[in-house]
Amino acid sequence: MDFATEAAALLPNLQDLRRALHRNPEVGLDLPETQQRVLAALDGLGLELTLGQRTTSIVGVLRGGRPGPTVLLRGDMDALPIEEQTELEFASTNGAMHACGHDLHTAGLVGAARLLAAHRDELPGTVIFMFQPGEEGCNGASVMIDEGVLDAAGERPVAAYGIHVGPGEFGVFATRSGTIAAGANALTVKVHGKGGHGSMPWSATDPVPALAEIVTGLHAMTTRSVNVFDPVVLSVTRLGASPAVNIIPSEAWLQATIRTLSRASLDLMIERTRTVAEGIAAAHGCTAEVDFDVQYPVTVNDDAEAAWTIDTVRSALGAERMIEVPEPGMGSEDFSFVLEKVPGAFIMLQCSPPGTDPATAAFNHSPTVLFDDAVLGDQAAVLATLAWERLAAR
Repeated sequence: MDFATEAAALLPNLQDLRRALHRNPEVGLDLPETQQRVLAALDGLGLELTLGQRTTSIVGVLRGGRPGPTVLLRGDMDALPIEEQTELEFASTNGAMHACGHDLHTAGLVGAARLLAAHRDELPGTVIFMFQPGEEGCNGASVMIDEGVLDAAGERPVAAYGIHVGPGEFGVFATRSGTIAAGANALTVKVHGKGGHGSMPWSATDPVPALAEIVTGLHAMTTRSVNVFDPVVLSVTRLGASPAVNIIPSEAWLQATIRTLSRASLDLMIERTRTVAEGIAAAHGCTAEVDFDVQYPVTVNDDAEAAWTIDTVRSALGAERMIEVPEPGMGSEDFSFVLEKVPGAFIMLQCSPPGTDPATAAFNHSPTVLFDDAVLGDQAAVLATLAWERLAAR
């Protein structure tokens, strides 16, 4: 099936949808305007639609005219609480931004639904379309799994696929067997001391110096405790202390994001972050309260599905359009929860605008990041091709 040619005709419509979503981004699990735009875009396709109860998710089921198994395709829909700093004509002005490309993910999945629905009578099986809110730290995938997305067709999918855009050479897809993205974890440390006047620090037990040492201690510990062949990324991203400049607070706190690639490194970080924080706090006469929140597991592609995906995309678009990356990225994805239950593959799609140097392009989550939505035709075509060919392969 030549979905790439058919998708080219859909491109202007998909770009309109993407730009409408980009202009009106919504954050978290509650995306009412986004949900309505997607439902309007799916109208008339003959999908069995189910809306989420705990989130504004959409599950669409397309039953083909020929018997066969079930495949799941996923696109996430939520934005980030970032003030956009691009000069796009359709830039957001509401204080949120599709800085991770989920507007493209949504439009691309709508495109795949249209392509497959146009060939419903020949489709050898069933496709579940998973339109997911709350990927950015809200674990929308688990909510949708709890509400039955994996069983929406009456049987568990034999495979699941998702595409995520990012900067890089336009139109190049990338994936790998095994681990493709890191697990995400959040660390919160609260240091408790004794408050006082800023002019008399000797009369207080100041938690701020302890907190400052914990920041450097955590970073030093990560470089000295972790096997370089099983890397960990720890970034302290938030600090808080006194409500006024002349007050020594009784409490100071930090938060950090920690990315891991294995259970062994996760267990090590759970143990060592507590040891470092409590030990440094005690040295300053303070106590430390440590909360290590395991958020998303490592995203692991099924080896056979990843190899098959690479071959399928190369056959559809050409060998130069699909590369096999040598190591996983340290970003995280809640599609990991789907891949824990269904074999499949998570795929990256590079789409920096023409003339952009990939080496200096702003990355996802930047207020200046740019994605070229001319890629939407190929994005939709690849999703549709993966579903069709996987169903045909039984």
